Amino acid sequence: MYGSNKAVTDDTDRTEFRKTEKKYKLYYDQNSKRKKQPKQVDLSEVLDFKSFLDSYHQNGELPPEIVVVDCRFDRPVFGLESRPGFYFIPGALSVDEQCRWIRESLMSFPQPPNRTNHNAIYGPISDLFIAAKERKVLVEDENMPASSDSASNGCVGNGDTCRWSFCEEDSVLLRGKSCKPVSASVLLRKLRWSTLGLQFDWSKRNYNVSLPHNKIPDGLCQLAKKLAASAMPVGEEFHPEAAIVNYFASGDTLGGHLDDMEADWSKPIVSMSLGCKAIFLLGGKSREDPPLAMFLRSGDVVLMAGEARECFHGVPRIFSDKENAEITALELHFCDENDILEYITTSRININIRQVF
Repeated sequence: MYGSNKAVTDDTDRTEFRKTEKKYKLYYDQNSKRKKQPKQVDLSEVLDFKSFLDSYHQNGELPPEIVVVDCRFDRPVFGLESRPGFYFIPGALSVDEQCRWIRESLMSFPQPPNRTNHNAIYGPISDLFIAAKERKVLVEDENMPASSDSASNGCVGNGDTCRWSFCEEDSVLLRGKSCKPVSASVLLRKLRWSTLGLQFDWSKRNYNVSLPHNKIPDGLCQLAKKLAASAMPVGEEFHPEAAIVNYFASGDTLGGHLDDMEADWSKPIVSMSLGCKAIFLLGGKSREDPPLAMFLRSGDVVLMAGEARECFHGVPRIFSDKENAEITALELHFCDENDILEYITTSRININIRQVF
């Protein structure tokens, strides 16, 4: 579902959703004398819930179609009249909470037995963030004995005769021609997803309960329950059983899709935004329905339940430039953690938590 920033000019066979994706996607001006100058995008129609919140606090006014559906938090929960089951909580997470879950997303959530997009090629990789911080490389060595395939010495395996291990870059030259080194920092930048709790099988598009997994961390569980309350049926409690963490770099997109693998769509998906600002598209039950565009900032939370679960949605753009990313508060908090700071200034992380059964 991830895409590139290659321009396509023919709109004749595009759905309304795809046309809107193209409208907001990151493209570069080919005629610019400056290297990789982004093309200007008209953002005048993008809904801005931060602005709505400020207006609501100042004078109680909201634009047509925007409604307040819950005031049990320290800030209102907004909804859209045309999209029942959709809830937007601007600034729901404090800066401290945002920093906590950014750290967890980089250091803990990609750890085995949690699966990532790297599993298909390299198998489970332990301590990727630490290896990237230490400028290590991942080396394939066909002659490495199976007994060395352990997390304790930084080795990983994918079930084949090959073995992989992190090592110092200088030592790669001593290993001979069989080595195929991959920089840990490159792997970190190519990390696109990790799965928590019950593991999602992307090839079969279902949850594979037979795969080894840990329960979702208790802190994330309790936070998700609190955030989900507005979208839950009366008298019921949200039970987090799985989560997918998406990692976006500059130019990355998440194409229009449905989250339809859970048994009960009355239960919400709790979606937390961290890092650079993004544009989120919320369409209808058909790709031909024109989607609404809205800004997602770090700390915003979206809930999708009931009818909203049947709506196509996606992320056509993240803003990684200093002017539009809106992550000054995060930069101040991570000023002494250069590796996280370097990552988050050009990236977005999305944690979406689900009740599977």
